[in-house]
This record gives sequence, C-alpha cells and structure tokens, in this order.
Amino acid sequence: MKPSESTDPAPHEPNRVCDVVVVGGGPIGIETAIEMRRNGIDALVFEAGPLGHTISWWAPQTRWFSSNDRISIAGVPLYTIDQAKASREEYLNYLRSVVDQFDVPVETFSKVDKIEARPDDPRRWQVQARSKWIEASAVVLAIGGTDHPNRLNVPGEDLPHVDGYLREAHHYHGRRVLIVGGRNSAVEAAIRLHRVGAKVTLSYHRDELPEASIKYWLRPEIDGLIRSKAIEALFESRVTAITPERVDLDQTLPDGRHHTLHMHFDDVLTLIGYEQDKTLFKQLGIRMEDPGGKPIYNDETMETELPGIYVAGTAVGGTQSSKYQVFLENCHVHAAKINKHLLEYGIGSRNTDAKTQAKPSATPELNRQIEMNPES
Repeated sequence: MKPSESTDPAPHEPNRVCDVVVVGGGPIGIETAIEMRRNGIDALVFEAGPLGHTISWWAPQTRWFSSNDRISIAGVPLYTIDQAKASREEYLNYLRSVVDQFDVPVETFSKVDKIEARPDDPRRWQVQARSKWIEASAVVLAIGGTDHPNRLNVPGEDLPHVDGYLREAHHYHGRRVLIVGGRNSAVEAAIRLHRVGAKVTLSYHRDELPEASIKYWLRPEIDGLIRSKAIEALFESRVTAITPERVDLDQTLPDGRHHTLHMHFDDVLTLIGYEQDKTLFKQLGIRMEDPGGKPIYNDETMETELPGIYVAGTAVGGTQSSKYQVFLENCHVHAAKINKHLLEYGIGSRNTDAKTQAKPSATPELNRQIEMNPES
C-alpha cells in the first residue's frame, strides 16, 4: 500500500451542514432548539413521527398530571379554556403554535437511523435521517424514554386484540376489556372505558392498588368502582397466556392457594409501562448505568463522554420504573446547560438576528390575504 493511501472510509457527502442536530421533536427538543436559535446557533430538529410523537399516541383527551406552568416551554404561557390541566389535544396544539411562532425547523417523520463521527474530524458528526446526511458540530439526543410498551412475555401477546396503548375510548363500547396493570395508565383507562360502556376487568399483580402513585383525582373513583364491582379487580393475578378465545390468569387467593382463571375478552390492554429505545446510545457506544440503562453524562453540561454528543429531557433517565424521577418539568434546565457549553466552544453567537425571534403576528403574506379577502 502506498503511503498516501488510507483504509479509513470517506466522509459522507452532506445534504446540509448546520451547527447542531436535535434528535427528538418533543417539548424539550423543541425548547432546546429555540434556545439555540436565540443564541445564533443553527439547529435542525428531527422527529421520527409527528411533532411531539410520544404525546401524540396518548389516548384522546388524556390530561397531564403536571400543571400548565410546569410544562410550558420557551417562555410561552400555556393556557386552557377552563384553566384545567392541559389535555393531549391542547398540548399538541400548543407545541405546534410554539414551533410556528419561533419558526423552528423540524423535519417530522424523519427517523434518525445513524450517527457517525466524521472519519477525518472526530469533533464533527454526521447524521443520517431517511436518505439524507446532515453534518453538524454537535448532536442533542432528546429521544425521551417511553418508546415501546413493556411486554408481558407470555404466549399470544402479539395477537391483534392485544395492545400496549389505549386507543379512542369509543372503540371499546359494549366490549369485554382486560386491562393489565395497576398504576396511572391502567387506572385511568379502566375508569374511562367503564364510562363509555365497556365491561372492564383489571388484573394487577399485587394485593391492592399502590397508595402513593395514582393521580389524586383518579384514586377515589377507581376505589369506588372496584368496591361496587362495576369494575372487576383481580388482585395478585398474572396473565400466563392469551389466545383468540381466552386469557389464562394465575391468581393467588387470600389463603395462599393458586388457581387458574380462563376468561374471554374482546380486547386486552397491557398498560404496564414503557421502555426507552436505546438504539442510538448503543450505536454510538455511550456508556449506560443501572437502573434503567441511564446514559452517563456531565450534569453541568449534559455532554456525554463523546465530545459533541449531548442528552436532554427524559432521555437522561433511561427506562424509568413506575417511580418516575425525571419528568418534563424538571428538564427545562437542560436547554440552558447545553447552550452555555456550546457557546463556550465558540458555536453560535449571542448576537441574534430576526430569524431567531418569534414570527410577527402579521406577515406580508397574511397582509396580502387580508387585503384581497378582508372578511376572512
């Protein structure tokens, strides 16, 4: 081999070059990008699904546990018409309005498949989303932590009538529904489906519902529905198999004896929590620690052990158990920490220009529309 020859792969020809790629178009990813643009940092956001993808698969009209002031982002207040906690629909509407207000460049339905260091410059990163390559000085992984439903690991859980998500409640009217789980998602689903006329059975592996971790406005109602037997509760029970015709459950009786129940259900909802997709962490070689495979990072800068690779939002918590410690409301500081570190490295500038500010309420295009059709 001649001295000038190299076996190193050539860098990918980028379709675009920017300062930072933010992976994840949820609240913290959006807030981080807005903070960057305020500081003259050219940030591009990629989201695998629609804007706020994780929130978008919540059941219709699900309400946040957190108050509106704690889940608002970028200094934009979040108001609801009745001053109640925001619903899924209200929050998605809020996210859209914030993105439009600040003109945040978000590429939806653009899953990031690969992140690589540039072979001739390990401080530069190349990101592949769909068929495009983007080159950047830094990457922020704001990928969340609830990508896939936890599995029961029993035969039959991939059957069509088994689901890890609650869908539109109307679908379940008049149907026999088994809900597996005993925390907020399962309890809220049980109440809502009972209200729309489903025959609900709740299977939980402990001898009673947990005292401290159920939303305070749900607990009295679920207790009353179970006491009145409007909802059947099978405590100390576990699903062992699912077939198209029945569900097998092993239950421990108060006297310690075990018996097996064979019951028919039209739908089975396995609402037992969610796990983080760690594909990008593993691909990059980011070290993780227990519990939950939390990525190792510098708490002052949010940077991982890889220069230029940051984590933000609930992604820092890995796969969290039922006792969540990392929420949207305690992640807002991540955006400021990352931006401060990027500015120290000379990425961006504190001199912002017009494109980093909120859009004016009346653009030239809107003025023309009003002039041509004033009654609109």
